[in-house]
Amino acid sequence: MSFRLTYATMYNPPETMHERFELAMTQVESTLGARHPLFIDGADRDARQHAHRRSPIDTGLHLGDFALADPADVEAAMAAARAAFPAWRATPLAERARLVRRVGEIMEQRVYQIAAALTLEVGKNRMEALGEAQETVDFFRHYADDFESHAGYRHALPDDPIKGIASHNASVMLPYGVWVVIAPFNFPLALAGGPTAAALVTGNTVVVKGASDTPWAGRLLADCVRDAGLPAGVFNYLSGSGREIGEALVQHPLTAGITFTGSVPVGRHLMRQMASGAYPRPCIAEMGGKNPCIVTEHANLDHAAAGIVRSAYGMGGQKCSALSRLYVHESVADALIERLQAQLAAIRIGDPRRREYWLGPVVNAAAYDNYLRYVDALRGGGATLLGSEGRAGDPAFGHGHYVEPVLAEVPLAHPLWQQEMFLPILMLHRYGDRAEAMRLANDTPMGLTAGFYGGADEVSWFHEHIEAGVTYANRPQGATTGAWPGYQPFGGWKGSGSTGKAIASFYYLAQYLREQSRTVVE
Repeated sequence: MSFRLTYATMYNPPETMHERFELAMTQVESTLGARHPLFIDGADRDARQHAHRRSPIDTGLHLGDFALADPADVEAAMAAARAAFPAWRATPLAERARLVRRVGEIMEQRVYQIAAALTLEVGKNRMEALGEAQETVDFFRHYADDFESHAGYRHALPDDPIKGIASHNASVMLPYGVWVVIAPFNFPLALAGGPTAAALVTGNTVVVKGASDTPWAGRLLADCVRDAGLPAGVFNYLSGSGREIGEALVQHPLTAGITFTGSVPVGRHLMRQMASGAYPRPCIAEMGGKNPCIVTEHANLDHAAAGIVRSAYGMGGQKCSALSRLYVHESVADALIERLQAQLAAIRIGDPRRREYWLGPVVNAAAYDNYLRYVDALRGGGATLLGSEGRAGDPAFGHGHYVEPVLAEVPLAHPLWQQEMFLPILMLHRYGDRAEAMRLANDTPMGLTAGFYGGADEVSWFHEHIEAGVTYANRPQGATTGAWPGYQPFGGWKGSGSTGKAIASFYYLAQYLREQSRTVVE
């Protein structure tokens, strides 16, 4: 990369980045329609059934045929990971870290090709796709560095104070065993690759299951791991339905721990399963968000409008960190709405392979249908649409799952204030009292991200009272989105997370380890 790409810097890239992406897109498109196997025990493995995947950009575009795992494949992957665990756990820290970094190095060499595939498979625009690919590279680097900086979480402790006896004590953190990673469709590379890097560097072996809508990203991750030279069985990749393959992995007796990213209902179901059985097993569940932003009368409205649009509508709102609830002081509401309407009118919707289109399609027909249902519910519930008319399926957008971004002023009694929609729909309320705005912002069982625009002397009030794990104040690059490894740890409070520890934080890797106290008397 010719400049430091993060989600905060992606809005003004050098021209060479566009040139390299377009070349990579041409190369990747020439390979469409191929057959993609599973990856188990260091080798490709074909399956009895395959999914014929089409792009959300154009439903006539055949991406390829992707292997669908069955129970026998689950057994093979789990057995391979279990067999590889003793040797991988015993591999010296420096060697494990070297191999994990090597995965990142190979991925960075392919970052444009991977980004092109993400655009085709998920419908992201080029900068979102490049951002995800580079973010995953940085996860592999960050976790290797972090684990080495902690010296493998091994600490000598004081000897027991017994005269005439040398009683040596130590705290040692050790890996659990086979770690299952269940990734979502919206960040299918980063949210498979990040937990994979964390589990691997700490000495666990890994089985990844990709989302049904996005099997290609997981296969590209598997290619990078394979080419980095990790021992057979240390990493395994499956694709298939969550109901069948995901459930089989969670219930498998060899599963020592899981990392899941997805909805609150599914995350809580998995947490209950992992807590049951012969003994509880760790479950790192990163779940949904119903993320608020407060704008006070002292805000810089230009910065607020830029950050709000980027967070509410980037990637079609299909982020757990997307902004969905906006609380604006009544004295500046009209002025902010005018700015938001101008930015909405400037958004170009269409094929995200093309540079001029910022907003691509939603991921599938179900999301498209949900959009129509939610827009109808807003209209029927007394909402006023302030931006677009909530159109979907306009031929001008393209032959895919395209919808318009929506800004709506909505009565507080409307049930959609409490429902995560995962679509480009932003609900707005005018408030008169700052305490009321904070009460409304916290009125949700979730607490992932939150944004604030106001005076410098108001920021501490926001931080002291908001109930969210990731906060942004006066940030034009994104009101509620944009976390990056090494810069912003990412994790939720309340129903948005199971551990209280954030991704890429000081405390994340320790979750993949269990502590053993050792006392040795000489």
